[in-house]
Amino acid sequence: MNRQFAVRIFSLTLFTMSASVFPLAAQSPSGPMAPQPGSAVQQAPAQAKIGVRVALVNTPVTVRDSKGQMVDTLEAKDFRIADNGVQQRILHFDMGGDPLSLVVLVETSSRVQAFLPQLSKAGIVVTQTVMGASGEAAVIAFNDSVDKLQDFTSSADKIENVFTHLQPGTSGSKLYDAMAVGIEMLSGQLQPTADKPGRRRVMLILSEAVDVGSDTQFGAVLRQAQLANVTIYSVGLSTTRAELQAEPKDNTPHPTPPGTFGAPPMPGTVQTPETDAARYGSGDLTQAVIWAVQHARDKIKGNPLELATAGTGGVHLGTFKDRSVEKAIDEIGGELHSQYSVTYAPAGTNDAGYHEIKVAITKPGSNAWKVRARPGYYVSPPES
Repeated sequence: MNRQFAVRIFSLTLFTMSASVFPLAAQSPSGPMAPQPGSAVQQAPAQAKIGVRVALVNTPVTVRDSKGQMVDTLEAKDFRIADNGVQQRILHFDMGGDPLSLVVLVETSSRVQAFLPQLSKAGIVVTQTVMGASGEAAVIAFNDSVDKLQDFTSSADKIENVFTHLQPGTSGSKLYDAMAVGIEMLSGQLQPTADKPGRRRVMLILSEAVDVGSDTQFGAVLRQAQLANVTIYSVGLSTTRAELQAEPKDNTPHPTPPGTFGAPPMPGTVQTPETDAARYGSGDLTQAVIWAVQHARDKIKGNPLELATAGTGGVHLGTFKDRSVEKAIDEIGGELHSQYSVTYAPAGTNDAGYHEIKVAITKPGSNAWKVRARPGYYVSPPES
């Protein structure tokens, strides 16, 4: 009897405890509970700010003497490089020796179909004069779509075969989308550092100077090219016709009124955008480049190929008169393999905003030389 009584007492006690617990659980509020007076309110954890920190900046530097010939005898001690006016320490220096990672963008729209015979023969020039024995290349074609025809390979035969079998596509020309794909591919290639030579990241564009149908904005893709240390070169296909067909786009400042030049032509030459670019380098386009990367979502006015090359340290060559596609590519290859590559880690300057790069040659007698380098790069401010 005592045992049965004890069991009944235990069961009654357990039932009472359950009755006092489950109603509380059933009545618990679904939302947050109001704090008791005088108690501290728990704050949400602060969100970390997201920003882009630039670890390394690589700038190609092309130096020509007063006669226009490449100067290829300089050493690292002959260069002074400043980032926003702050002198930087050069971590890696090379003259044409670092192997290339090259992405070639080829427009295959129906509008440039007349150029396909020239383009089909250009593959061997790309492999022999641009890619070189130690380089690697990939090929992207674009019209209304962007098609990766060949991933990175060191095989000259594979690259040349792609060019031989180029086919015309539709009338669109997604230039900016193709540039974005190419930059993404190049971003995965090893960069030169103080300890390792790495690869120079180069994009070669064979295209009209017009975009039709891209989702990507020009300023955004140029900004990314600068941050990824991609140098852009371009060969214009039917540039004049492309400019006539292009829709007018507003808001970009010009250093001189439309249709005019800032200075008289060189003696004995006809003044064109191409000759002025060759004479003055990226200086004439610097303000337009800065505007483009600061207003990344806005449309640009002017030749996007000229702006892209000026903003990354490359050069744009038009195909006119006696300059064929093959000859233009050959000129670009000659420059790339006689060009200096200078790498530094930005120090003593703010992370966000536009960074102006200034390169100077200190060697005696260099005052008459022409130095071309990328004008700078833009880093987005941290997001709160």
